[in-house]
Amino acid sequence: MQIKKTSIKLLIVFTHLVILGCINNASAQNKNQMVRLAKLVIDSTQLENYKAMLKEETETSVKVEPGVLTLYAVSEKDNPTHITILEIYADTVAYKAHLQTPHFIKYKTGTKDMVKSLELVSSIPLVPEMKIK
Repeated sequence: MQIKKTSIKLLIVFTHLVILGCINNASAQNKNQMVRLAKLVIDSTQLENYKAMLKEETETSVKVEPGVLTLYAVSEKDNPTHITILEIYADTVAYKAHLQTPHFIKYKTGTKDMVKSLELVSSIPLVPEMKIK
């Protein structure tokens, strides 16, 4: 009976150490992430074409690039030509690799005359351990 109690205690301690290791590893990964907001104003006459190209590019990037963690685009309710994209990359290496992909180059060249303005805002997550479901 004593051996079982000791084994259970060791299992609990081991489980806690594994969990703490996972938390520390996730925290380290979050520190390396590149996070930013892309704020765009789109030509209103080309908004639907822009949204179609954006959809194709973001879906492909998240699906095929492991370093692209999130590309989440929203438009302002009262001003739909104003679009903000939350971009989260595993690190700057993943971001630089993303810029060289055929799907990003297709998006960038295909939308260059649609984008009236672009502002890229480097950001820091306030709750870095929060996950997007």
